[in-house]
Amino acid sequence: MGCCESSLFERTHSQRDHQDTHLPPHHEPPSSSSSLPDPATNGASNFIEFSFLDLKAATNNFSSNNIVSENGEKAPNIVYKGRLNNRQWIAVKKFTKTAWPDPQQFVEEARGVGKLRHKRLANLIGYCCEGDERLLVAEFMPNDTLAKHLLHWENQTIEWAMRLRVALYIAEALDYCNIEGLPSYHDLNAYRVLFDENDDPCLSCFGLMKNRNGRVTPESVIYSFGTVLMNLLSGKHIPPSHALDMIRGKNIILLMDSHLEGKFSMEEATVVVDLASQCLQYEPRERPSTKDLCATLSPLQTKPDVPSSVMLPSAKHEEAQPTPQRPLSPMGEACSRMDLTAIHQILVMIHYRDDEGTNELSFQEWTQQMRDTLEARKHGDHAFRDKDFKTAIDFYSQFINVGTMVSPTVYARRSLCYLFSDQPDAALLDAMQAQCVYPDWPTAFYMQSVALAKLNMHTDATDMLNEGAALEEKKQRGKAP
Repeated sequence: MGCCESSLFERTHSQRDHQDTHLPPHHEPPSSSSSLPDPATNGASNFIEFSFLDLKAATNNFSSNNIVSENGEKAPNIVYKGRLNNRQWIAVKKFTKTAWPDPQQFVEEARGVGKLRHKRLANLIGYCCEGDERLLVAEFMPNDTLAKHLLHWENQTIEWAMRLRVALYIAEALDYCNIEGLPSYHDLNAYRVLFDENDDPCLSCFGLMKNRNGRVTPESVIYSFGTVLMNLLSGKHIPPSHALDMIRGKNIILLMDSHLEGKFSMEEATVVVDLASQCLQYEPRERPSTKDLCATLSPLQTKPDVPSSVMLPSAKHEEAQPTPQRPLSPMGEACSRMDLTAIHQILVMIHYRDDEGTNELSFQEWTQQMRDTLEARKHGDHAFRDKDFKTAIDFYSQFINVGTMVSPTVYARRSLCYLFSDQPDAALLDAMQAQCVYPDWPTAFYMQSVALAKLNMHTDATDMLNEGAALEEKKQRGKAP
């Protein structure tokens, strides 16, 4: 995952509402830093070249306490929260020395992005290019990321109308960038969607800078937008390579975030699922344009007059009551350590006892096909027990593809096989499928935790571990006399 751009300096409501393609509002020059340029004399764009000392002071010497990147100090390009002498909050993205070896290219790119001004964007306000230092300065967004609100909080969720607003606003931001000649957006995901002081969603400007790691086309941006739509629908991280698989042949109810508790329009959800499917088409030319995204999402806005702050859960409430750490079962402990061998031993030991009640078959369904299906599972079990994970994957896949029976245990076992085979994306998808079959099964959450950790998505891995532990605790309370 890219690092979180949880940042933009605070502005008044009227400034955001009137900031479209117009020039940015005038800002007071700092009162005590002679090295900081006066925006009033810095040309029509008010785009500032900061000194490294300015930004060092603003971020308290780039203190680790000021890091707002989702992946913290492990992220290659870290984002810091800072405050200038004129009291403006800023976000400072500090690149590694090798990220931009050509200083002129960096300056040209920054100035190009700095020309953009739109109320749906977290706008770039300046840069620093001194020696080997490469830094971008953006406005600070105080209310976290879509990933934090949608994927990381256990006790609160985003209501359906707000999810539709997020989708539209980000589509509008992409459409504006496209019109202004910057259609390529790098690593579009839920961490790039930020919430301003009014809880309105905006798109981070940092993704508009060219990235040396791979080529991005306008069509690939649409594909990434499809994965964000999947996040909004499901409330989960969906690996991009498997997002379309989650749509094909699936009941929309199973795909939807269970935290919504049915409080959404099936008609609207169908439109969003169809749009996500179009965005995720293999052929780039079959994907919609940014204009198409806006045209499809705009009619779905059912609460245009309700402020975002009413519909978005409060970060303050969630952070004031952190989820207590729960004791873990042997399975939970093994998954927290990512001890694949211990997980394997436990799955062999529990066999299929957790599958009870997931299949109710009529007499007519006990056909030759059923016998063949059970035979494939039997061969898969033998291979799994003997740690022949490639063979186990093949036989378990035969069992799953026939579709006569569903088994959360088979998904969990194949998930572990994929982990042993160094395929964490596939392992995560199987663990998610196990949860679809058996929504309250702790093992499904534990296996997701291991796969997420392997994908370096450690915050999400911890959340899944805690959810699994909470389910086990709930089951134990239910058994108590």
